[in-house]
Amino acid sequence: MKKFFQKIGHWFTGLDKLTRIVFVVFVVLSITTSAAAYSVVSNLTSTMTILNLPGIPLLQGGRSESGAASGQPAIALPEPWDGVSRVTVLLMGLDSSDWRAGDTPHSDTMILLSVDPISKTASMMSIPRDIWVNIRGFGYGRINEAYFNGAAFNLPGGGPELARQTVEQFIGVPVQYYAVIDFAAFIRFIDEIGGIKVTPDEPVTIEKEGGVQREVLEPGVTYALDGELALAYIRERKTSGGDVDRARRQQEAILAIRHQLMKRDNLPALIAKAPSLYQEISSGIITNMDLKQSIQLGLLAIQLDLGNIKKGVIDYNMVTMFKTDEGEQVLKPITDQIRLLRDELFTSGTKGPIAQPAAGSTLVKDEAARVVVLDGVGDAALANRTADYLRAQGINVVQVADAGGYLPATKIEIFNGKPYSVKYLAELMGVASANIWNTFDPAAGFDIRLTLGGDWASASGTRMQ
Repeated sequence: MKKFFQKIGHWFTGLDKLTRIVFVVFVVLSITTSAAAYSVVSNLTSTMTILNLPGIPLLQGGRSESGAASGQPAIALPEPWDGVSRVTVLLMGLDSSDWRAGDTPHSDTMILLSVDPISKTASMMSIPRDIWVNIRGFGYGRINEAYFNGAAFNLPGGGPELARQTVEQFIGVPVQYYAVIDFAAFIRFIDEIGGIKVTPDEPVTIEKEGGVQREVLEPGVTYALDGELALAYIRERKTSGGDVDRARRQQEAILAIRHQLMKRDNLPALIAKAPSLYQEISSGIITNMDLKQSIQLGLLAIQLDLGNIKKGVIDYNMVTMFKTDEGEQVLKPITDQIRLLRDELFTSGTKGPIAQPAAGSTLVKDEAARVVVLDGVGDAALANRTADYLRAQGINVVQVADAGGYLPATKIEIFNGKPYSVKYLAELMGVASANIWNTFDPAAGFDIRLTLGGDWASASGTRMQ
């Protein structure tokens, strides 16, 4: 790593000032900006082994890249980013109360950060920790239990990987990468860049660990926060909106870090400190993203205009309070509302419906979704006509089969995230949002399963003209 940065140092001398700025800002930004998204980030316990980047994080007793620890095959690494496709990273923070108690941690914060290099847009979606979701292999539970289950049962990739899979299935978009950082690295980085400035929109009481310094931040006033106070700002939950307010502060902090990094007077010092700072911070990061991929993404991130960064929070209008059989209060998702937010954030900035012939929609064509059509009305001829109709629109129908029973309403199941194709099919065939299901299984051999229902049998004569 030392030689790596020595080479970079020599390389810098041959670059113009702007290119130097772009490169250095990326190295720090891509690896550490996400730290602001991790609300309650903990000193990771002795149950966790953190490898310096690049590398795969492991839980003690889990599987290594070769599977040597258990004799079982390791999880597959994500395909190298091609620099063109939309890429999404799950940013996570861990529950500090678990850490203090010496327990296996739950995730306390989840933010999806997604970048589209074609449209030069980015988006952030915050996911509350109490959302009630299906966790593969464990049934339904709070979404923050995915990290715990993956860690406690030593699954391949541990907590981060099971959390990534769970969020991918729940939201219905591909999530290629994950990253977790400890709060010591977060504090260190914030202090190195000279703190951040925030302007709360409601009263927030913050204090440093141990109650050393306590401040009450008033709404509408801009404050300069050092690392410890910045951490307290994104951890505080005791406001009127609880976790939703905190999620918005976390997103505010991410953009505040970006703003601070883009200030030219910070760059000479950051350039000088880049090697040591990288060594310190990388040792506190668990991620499946290597340095090269981070550099690619960071270079892209700093090209984004602030106006092209969209923010969204799954708030209390998108969930209902629900009591489980065990008497626990959780947040049951209102899928229609969450899908609207997802489509707003993750559809590359496009507006309006995509229900046009696929031949005229580059986005749908480029996804090349593999679609299975099932007959859910007992009419094989209708299923075959529908498949031919979809193929004529440019949809890749790979199989037509019988559903094995009657279905009153047409259903779309997503096995591998293809958001444009799903939206196109839903609008083309009049499928209600409530009948679009996430059934994530990239090994299924297809991406979307379309089961024809009685409503399509009634409407198909008009729609397939």
